[in-house]
Amino acid sequence: MLRDDLRTFWAEPRPPGPPARVWRDWVLLAAGLCGVVLETTLRADLAWRPAAALLAAWHVALTLWRRTHPLATVALGFGAIIVLQLATLAGPPEPVGLYTSLVVLVLVYALPRWGSGREIVLGGVLILATFTLSTITDEAPVGEQIGGFVFLLLPAALAVSVRFWATGRDRQLEQARSLERERIARELHDTVAHHVSAMVIRAQAGRVLAGTDPAAAVEALEGVEEDGARTLEQMRAMVAALRGSGAELSPQAGVGDLHRLTRSPAGRLRVDLGLDGELETLSPAVDAAVYRIVQESVTNAMRHAVGATEVVVRVTGEPQRVRVTVQDDGARAGRVRDGYGLAGLRERAALLGGQLRAGPGADRGWQVVAELPRGRTGGGVHSRSRR
Repeated sequence: MLRDDLRTFWAEPRPPGPPARVWRDWVLLAAGLCGVVLETTLRADLAWRPAAALLAAWHVALTLWRRTHPLATVALGFGAIIVLQLATLAGPPEPVGLYTSLVVLVLVYALPRWGSGREIVLGGVLILATFTLSTITDEAPVGEQIGGFVFLLLPAALAVSVRFWATGRDRQLEQARSLERERIARELHDTVAHHVSAMVIRAQAGRVLAGTDPAAAVEALEGVEEDGARTLEQMRAMVAALRGSGAELSPQAGVGDLHRLTRSPAGRLRVDLGLDGELETLSPAVDAAVYRIVQESVTNAMRHAVGATEVVVRVTGEPQRVRVTVQDDGARAGRVRDGYGLAGLRERAALLGGQLRAGPGADRGWQVVAELPRGRTGGGVHSRSRR
């Protein structure tokens, strides 16, 4: 069991998509180089001043590549420390390194945060070897050595916790996207099964009525029947694969059901719903997506908008697209960040060829704006009657 766990950890890949350099990296670089210059100039108890300054500047520069090359930066940084420690075995008793070299703790953090399992093991061995050599060369008391080792492990422990948290959040986001795809699969089944089944029935009827027509017409109708049946079979297989489980096939709500949100118990919030433009000829997928966007946005406002009294919902049907706007008049409690529901809705909007934006309103509150292409006609407000 332990061997399998170690083998799994060894094969653990790097976290995907390490961030590029940001302004904090350049601030760290500038502050580190300024610290090197000041410490080299002001400290009097410093031996091998040029070598110490060069080593500290080297460590500061390595931080720029810590996310994309975590093992290489640790090897270059701690390898330089080992070389200097070996050189000081016959050197003067005065301190050689600069306090600015503590920036290597950033490299220690980056190794378990952005490295693969193999890189973490190899880099950890190198860090441990460096610390062991430093205990020999420094001849510090045992208590100070233990404290230094704990201090060295703190960035790594923090990095592990951050990595686990980020991995868990990524999994939850992916789960939210998968759930949204499952809903789309169900709606796709409702729509495609209806139309393709009708095509098969019409083709069968056409073959019966084509007794007086040329043989070519009969062959064409047979082809329609065959193609329709094959399409229906393949579409059902695809939907089953997308679901991954036996999801129920009940019809989905659409624009015509938005009034139910205003009649639902809303507690302290009033929902002001406005429907404008042509909304009767939306495709079923867009029709269901509009309802889901409004439902999720109103639910979020009820849960998270502090001091809100009203949610304004506007759905506008334009010639080429549908625009959905949901705005509350409250304030957000805590850190403002998209939830998993909005992540799923972004996935749905992107799959339909549209986009969804969410963020603070112009004055106050929270606003969700979605723009979706109309798609092919066949759904919309009046489609509720046939369901």
